Amino acid sequence: MGVKYAIVIYWSAEDNSFIAEILELSGFMADGETYQEALKNAEIVANEWLETARKLERPIPVPKGKLIYA
Repeated sequence: MGVKYAIVIYWSAEDNSFIAEILELSGFMADGETYQEALKNAEIVANEWLETARKLERPIPVPKGKLIYA
């Protein structure tokens, strides 16, 4: 299942790893030693997040698409 949410990835010196966040998914965060690993882990965790939300009959946020920054 492909993740249809925007994934924000940034370097965290504090964690010494790349951090991936999906803003629409409450509490969502994944990490990795490389950018690619953080992206891969984000896709895995996002699918688990969505699967858990479905099982618990919680609302699934609609992907917002392109993020706009001021």
